[in-house]
Amino acid sequence: MIRSGRPPCVVQLLPALDSGGVERSTLEIAAALTAAGQRAVVVSAGGRLLPQLLATGAEHVRLDIGRKSPLTLRHARTLRRLFAQADIVHARSRLPAWIGWLALRGMPSGARPRFVTTVHGLNSPSRYSAILTRGQRVICVSETVRAHVLGNYPEVDPGKLVVIPRGVDPKAFPRVDGVDRQARLAWARRYPELGGDGPLLLLPGRGTRLKGHADAIDLLAALQGDGVDARLWLPGAVQTGRARYLAELEAHAKARGVRSKLALTVATAEMPDAYAAADLVLQLSRKPEAFGRTMVESLCVGRPVLGWAHGGVGELLAQLQPEGAVAPFDAGALARRAHALLHNPPPPPATMPYSLQAMQETTLAVYRSLGALD
Repeated sequence: MIRSGRPPCVVQLLPALDSGGVERSTLEIAAALTAAGQRAVVVSAGGRLLPQLLATGAEHVRLDIGRKSPLTLRHARTLRRLFAQADIVHARSRLPAWIGWLALRGMPSGARPRFVTTVHGLNSPSRYSAILTRGQRVICVSETVRAHVLGNYPEVDPGKLVVIPRGVDPKAFPRVDGVDRQARLAWARRYPELGGDGPLLLLPGRGTRLKGHADAIDLLAALQGDGVDARLWLPGAVQTGRARYLAELEAHAKARGVRSKLALTVATAEMPDAYAAADLVLQLSRKPEAFGRTMVESLCVGRPVLGWAHGGVGELLAQLQPEGAVAPFDAGALARRAHALLHNPPPPPATMPYSLQAMQETTLAVYRSLGALD
């Protein structure tokens, strides 16, 4: 219920503001709220995206509600005071959701704000993960996630589940006709391993085995063995604290004879230019993804995608570019499909159904459906 004398207020809960889809979605909803004249508050431990959050006009309350320690429970009292000013509490991660839930339980029932959760990932089913199904509305970022929730938590009312895919701003990822050769040359000056006239493969993703970097290196080796002088760029593979994994990738590339054709770099904020420079974008996560935002971004720019057909990525490939779908972990089929896509790239979707504006508007509509933001 909206309190009189002040604008409606939405409090979003998440562990930190460093990087990732959860964090980006948080900023995007905060921006939509402030643009609509609402009050947006984010509770987290902070991080490198904090300046971007504050630039939207949102407020930030620094609490380490994602730290897995019994001491984290003490933050429930602070949250309870904050929630007294809120109309919606929107939890986006499991531990923050638990702390928020405990804070809400300690408030008089008539004074509690509405509780919304988002299931951003395909978490292992457990009592701990089940907290994200307790929202009065439960947002699922894909049909894959909705099926995961219903399949593992049969007690959940399907009527409170709302599928809201993540969205892309087409202005931020403008369409490019063909490969942008100037962008390719610019990246090659920065990363000499990307030089040459052969095709460029791009796999954005943080430095973890789950992202399938080794599969991408194997694909590069297969293409080189077939006489295709390809290059591979892995932005995001270089991360603080991941030196051992980086050394593992370098050793694997050397063993396959393609180290000189591989650029392992930190993540870049210039992803539209990275996509534009690529001939083929890879999505090879070893574990099914809940959605697959990089795939939507690359298709928005106009670049073809090649990926394992499972999880949310498989769902998107089936809808947007079925030519890029390969049965998970079939390396031979992956190489054959890469040849086909490089030789005859499929046209990108005429329009991108997954827009940022649609995601923002539908999320705010969920808030309104609970009697807030009217």
